[in-house]
Amino acid sequence: MIIKENADEIENYLSDASNYKGFCDKVIIPENEDDIISIIKECNSNKIRITVSGNGTGLTGAKVPEGGILISTEKLNKIISIDSFGKKGVVQGGVLLANFQNETEKLNLLYPPDPTERNCFIGSTIATNSSGARTYKYGPTRDYVNRLRIVLPDGEVLSLKRGECIVDEYEISLTSENGKSYSLKIPEIEMPATKNAAGYYCKPNMDAIDLFIGSEGTLGIITEAELKLIDLPGEILSAVLFFNSEDDAFNFLDAARNNKNVQPRSLEFFDKFALQFLKKSFNKIPDSAQAAIWFEQEINNSSDGIEAEWFNFLDQSNADIDNSWFAFDEKNLEEFKDFRHAISWKVNEFITQHGFRKVGTDTAVPYKNFHEFYSFAKNIVEKENINYVAYGHFGNSHLHLNMLPENDDQFIKAKELYYKICKEAVLLGGTVSAEHGIGKMKRDYFMLMYSQDKILQMARLKKALDPNLILGIGNIIDENIFKMI
Repeated sequence: MIIKENADEIENYLSDASNYKGFCDKVIIPENEDDIISIIKECNSNKIRITVSGNGTGLTGAKVPEGGILISTEKLNKIISIDSFGKKGVVQGGVLLANFQNETEKLNLLYPPDPTERNCFIGSTIATNSSGARTYKYGPTRDYVNRLRIVLPDGEVLSLKRGECIVDEYEISLTSENGKSYSLKIPEIEMPATKNAAGYYCKPNMDAIDLFIGSEGTLGIITEAELKLIDLPGEILSAVLFFNSEDDAFNFLDAARNNKNVQPRSLEFFDKFALQFLKKSFNKIPDSAQAAIWFEQEINNSSDGIEAEWFNFLDQSNADIDNSWFAFDEKNLEEFKDFRHAISWKVNEFITQHGFRKVGTDTAVPYKNFHEFYSFAKNIVEKENINYVAYGHFGNSHLHLNMLPENDDQFIKAKELYYKICKEAVLLGGTVSAEHGIGKMKRDYFMLMYSQDKILQMARLKKALDPNLILGIGNIIDENIFKMI
C-alpha cells in the first residue's frame, strides 16, 4: 500500500467537483482487498475515522475527509472479467467507468448507467447509485448490480448476490465470510415515488444488496462488483432540437413522454440561460433559441418504422427544425454528448473561479407536478436577480438549476433559495437528491424529507454495522444524530 502524509501530496484528495474542501492526517492507497481489511481493522481498533474516496467527480462532499484518514481506491482498478455469453462483467471498485464501458462495447455489449462524468470510479457509482441521461429508459446503477464484495467497518468481508439474501419485512441477519452475524432493522420509511438517491434504500422484503447501493461509503467499502450487461443497441437517432418558446419545448417533452410509438432512451432539457452559457463553445446555437431538447432513440431490427415515426412527430412540433442539429454519424453522436456534458463542467468551472461551493439543485418531483415545480424554482431565483442556468433530465422530471452567484451576498441568498426549492420539491412528493446523493453538503435538506425518528432509524442501522462510528462519518446523517442513540 502507498501512504501519503505530506501536505502537498494529499492536497488533491481534499476536495471534489463541488469545490467542497476538507482535511485529513494521511491518505492511504491500498493495492488489494487485504490492504483495505488491514487498514480498517487498525482504524476500528483505534477509533480512527475513515473517508473512502473515488476519483473526485462527486458534487456533495461525500469523498472529502473531515479528519482521520482517507482511503483512495485508485489502485483497485482491474477489470477482472467480461462474460459475453452471460452478459456480465466483474470489476474492482476503482475501475474507471469509461474504461469499463469502452471494453464492453468492443464486445457489442452495453453497461447502461451513464453519469455525466465518465471518469468516475465504478465503486463510487455504486455507492451513490449513479444515473444519467439514459436513466429515462434503463434506470439507475442499482438495476445493474448482480453481486458485491464489501469490507465492513470492522474489517469483515460481506459477499452479497442479488436474490440470495432477502429482508423479512424489515428484519435481516447478514453473515460475513468469517461467520460473524449482524442483525439489522431496516428503517420503516416511505421513499418518494420519483428518481431518488437520498439516503438509504429501505423497503420491506427488499434485497439486502440494495441497502449498500447508494449508501455513500457509510456502511462498507466496495472492493468488487459483478455488473449486468445488455446487448449494444444498433443505430442511434439523436437530435438537439431548438425551440423559440419554452412552452413549445415543454409541449414537445409532454408529447414525447406520452407517445407510445416513440421510446427515447434520453430526454434532456436546456433553458435559454444554459444555451447562452454554452454559446461561446457552441456557436451554432441559434440566437433565437429559448430552450432546447436533446433526445436519443435506439434503432434496432425490432423498431422498423421508428425513424419515420419520429420525423412525423417532429413535423407536428414547433421545433426550429432548420436550425436544429441531427446526428448522421458517430462523430455527431459524440459531439451531442459533449454538448450535454459541457454545461455541467462549465458550471463547476465557474464556481471554482469564483471561490464558491456549488449551489445547484438535484431535485425531482412526480411528473404531474413538474411544470409547477420548475416555474416555482425559476421565479424565486429571478426575483432575487441571481444568474442561473436550468437544465437536466426532464424526462425523469429531474431539475438541475444551478445558481451562479458573483459575490458573497448572492451566495448567501442562493443558499436560502436552494433550501426553499428543496422544501417545495418535498412538499410536491419529490426528493432533494435524484442522482448525486446527500454527502455532507445536503444533510440539512435531507431532514426535509424525513422526520428525526426516521433518521434515527437510519443512524441505528449504521451503528449496528459500525459501532465505533469510523466509516464515512458526516455523510447522509449529521454526526450529532448519533449522540441521541
